[in-house]
Amino acid sequence: MNARRRVPSAAEKALWRFAMRDAVPLPGRTLPPEPAPKLEAAPVEKPAPEPPRPRAKAPAQPIALPRLNVASTPGLDTRSAERLKRGQLQIEARLDLHGMTQDNARAALDHFIGEAYASGKRALLIITGKGLKPREPAYPWDHSTGGVLKAMTPRWLNEAPNRTRVLAITEAQPRHGGSGALYVLIRRQRE
Repeated sequence: MNARRRVPSAAEKALWRFAMRDAVPLPGRTLPPEPAPKLEAAPVEKPAPEPPRPRAKAPAQPIALPRLNVASTPGLDTRSAERLKRGQLQIEARLDLHGMTQDNARAALDHFIGEAYASGKRALLIITGKGLKPREPAYPWDHSTGGVLKAMTPRWLNEAPNRTRVLAITEAQPRHGGSGALYVLIRRQRE
């Protein structure tokens, strides 16, 4: 086995010399020469230390919020979650996305959620529509059944800036539109 020898540092060599200062070398051996002493530079007058600067606070890391899901309501107590799912919370604002393009619907949704959050509204109803009736796929890989806005609305609610404002979403009761509508619970503003 070929082991490499570690080269001792200057401090280790100086310590070894100090420890062996009284040792007498074996016959036929001599001590290695002492290294030349380092000349110290004249002391330089140090400037007065600056007063410590206040540290800038590191930007707060965004809290990882759980993904909103129509089937579950993380972050809500059981009683509030049940009241939301049963449609027992008083709906304070409604948004109907019927007939809108995806771009218009997204802009309207973002504005609606922002306004509701700013004004302190809590329970919202977003009507997406059910989309086209399920149909036979034209190709084996075609799994779409219509309802683009119905599919995209939960995704948009999970994206910034809406995710930080929305506490929970769930499918609406039949009297409010059933699977073609969502109940949205907005977070309370912290002052």
